Amino acid sequence: MNINEFDYDLPEELIAQTPLKNRSDSRLLIMDKKNGELEENIFKNITNYFHKGDCLVLNDTKVIPARLIGEKVNTKAVIELLLLKNIEKDTWECLSRPFKRLHEGTIITFGNGLLKAEVIKKKDEGLVEVNFIYQGIFMEILDKLGTMPLPPYIHEKLEDQTRYQTVYAKNVGSAAAPTAGLHFTQELLEEIQNRGIEIIYVTLHVGLGTFRPVEVEDITKHKMHSEYYILRLDAAEKLNKAKKEGRKIYAVGTTSTRVLETVMHKYGTFKECSGNTDIFIYPGFEFKAIDGLITNFHLPKSTLLMLVSALSSKENILKAYEYAINKKYRFFSFGDAMFIK
Repeated sequence: MNINEFDYDLPEELIAQTPLKNRSDSRLLIMDKKNGELEENIFKNITNYFHKGDCLVLNDTKVIPARLIGEKVNTKAVIELLLLKNIEKDTWECLSRPFKRLHEGTIITFGNGLLKAEVIKKKDEGLVEVNFIYQGIFMEILDKLGTMPLPPYIHEKLEDQTRYQTVYAKNVGSAAAPTAGLHFTQELLEEIQNRGIEIIYVTLHVGLGTFRPVEVEDITKHKMHSEYYILRLDAAEKLNKAKKEGRKIYAVGTTSTRVLETVMHKYGTFKECSGNTDIFIYPGFEFKAIDGLITNFHLPKSTLLMLVSALSSKENILKAYEYAINKKYRFFSFGDAMFIK
């Protein structure tokens, strides 16, 4: 399966640079996953497409201010670290830039020495493992020195940092937001529950696996980086009950999807568990957990576009994207939404 099969042309002006004033005012493109039929609406009306007893699964991860700008102690060369994964205690896997200037033993200082990082391992693809040195509480220092790791296609400054956070974000650890969830407000979540739709939370800390580009022509040879997930006991029990009773399970975002499919493929049922997943979902994948997906519009040639293509078909998805482009939908993280049902 060639990567070019997942390419499409997107006018740059359709890449959303800022979030809408009201989260749930974004446009919603509804697609029937079987026949590709399309319908347009506004996100706040998404409750009209659920039935009582349906399950809505959201990723409650919280984005950390994961981008740090510092300098090498000896040369004063500027170094950028993007924190991706907490390996243990104060050891983190980070994406570094410029990678070639770092070596094992290199010391980087941030905030006039408030925080230091020692490179303890140099890996491939710009990745390093560092040990942070500080006094006090790490997350408080990170809040002071770090910035939100907005994607590189967003060029405008985000005035309100909470807008790159879902309203239900709870468990700290992501290097990027699960952006499908950005459309929900507390009021909309209450309305959903009042209609008898069950809201269930899982956790996947978004790291390199979600947004790393595919760099091989044959996508089946692409290797996903692993990301940490948690499925709690109460969530597993509710999901198993829904499956047994034939109720629909809708994932909010590709990250929630990856948690549910990882667990179902590994155990054949939902169960309390946690660990790292490098599941790669592309056309031909057999979905065992979810019935539908709420998601944003994804980058060309991305693993996220491949995942949504697997749920319907590559042809249906690319036709829907062409329709969205013609209708001037807003794309990517701060863009509009799609409900594949």
